[in-house]
Amino acid sequence: MRTLALLSEQEQDLVRNLSDRRERHMAGEELVGEGQTGRRARFVVSGWACNQRVLPDGRRQIFGFLLPGDCFNVCERPAPPALCSTVALTALETVDAEPLLEAANRGEAPSLARALAVARQVEQALLLDHMVRLGRQTAYERVAHFLLELQRRLEIAGLGDSQRFPLPLTQEILADALGLSIVHVNRTLQQLRRERLIELRSGVAILLQPDLLASISDFRPTTPTNALRRPA
Repeated sequence: MRTLALLSEQEQDLVRNLSDRRERHMAGEELVGEGQTGRRARFVVSGWACNQRVLPDGRRQIFGFLLPGDCFNVCERPAPPALCSTVALTALETVDAEPLLEAANRGEAPSLARALAVARQVEQALLLDHMVRLGRQTAYERVAHFLLELQRRLEIAGLGDSQRFPLPLTQEILADALGLSIVHVNRTLQQLRRERLIELRSGVAILLQPDLLASISDFRPTTPTNALRRPA
């Protein structure tokens, strides 16, 4: 939250106290069902989840990933029906964010309210980037752009650096996120490896030439810093 706004000590204490409301979830567990109402706001503490929709024949489209530090179900109250489901991709820990949301809505935590607003702007920007990826980029560009996006998000969260970051996703999950077949994902990853642009080692991705990857995929980082800029 401190990457999104300058928090007071009282607001930081409010965030820290959420750790008393921790819940654990197994991989594959549905956190939010499509159409569900009465949802509670939560922060991801550890693990990965995704927002998805599954078609009747089993095909799946992943709209975005929830990483440690991300909040979900932050919306007006009462919450409208969920437009998609949220599912844990790995073992996951979350904390109840309702006390924080209530304090922000009551005007008791103005910087937290600002941080939550910026988080929503970042989420919308990431979704627009995803639409461009799916609609206009080649498979080669999609994979490069997606890896750069994950690297940037995880670096901000303190879980990676400018080149190395965890990637606990199967090729099937990558295919469902990028609108490709598993075979196409595999071929694209192999091509990026052969060209010495990336390495993949036991759940860790290494971007060997991030600047070149950014040029290939027209990557324009969506960061809290960009979202915090106010109109002149």
